[in-house]
Amino acid sequence: ALLILRLGLGTIFLGHGLQKAFGLFSGPGIKGFSGMLGSMGFWPAAFWAIIAAYTELLGGLFLILGIFPKISATLIFILIAVAILKVHFMKGLFLANGGFEYALLIACACLVLMILGAGKFSLFNEF
Repeated sequence: ALLILRLGLGTIFLGHGLQKAFGLFSGPGIKGFSGMLGSMGFWPAAFWAIIAAYTELLGGLFLILGIFPKISATLIFILIAVAILKVHFMKGLFLANGGFEYALLIACACLVLMILGAGKFSLFNEF
């Protein structure tokens, strides 16, 4: 079960990281993502864009491989918590209104991996 959770969560974040870092899959790339963060009040926007994009990209890749799963899940959890507070919470619970239900589910999945680790099918499960 942990392998399935890790692979699913890792795939989601690897894909989103590639969108934000490199503009793949119709993503904004760092420049576009930086502009978006700047419009939400993050400063310096370029710095936070790089941190967020590479947290998603490397965190997703590391979850897929089972490398530093607890650290990766913790960093993604922090990223999602900020997204909930800064973007989604004021829009309510439901996704149709831009709410936080999907982000909450991701945060819960991260908590499971933070507590239990990657499981027996991983390259490195200690951290």
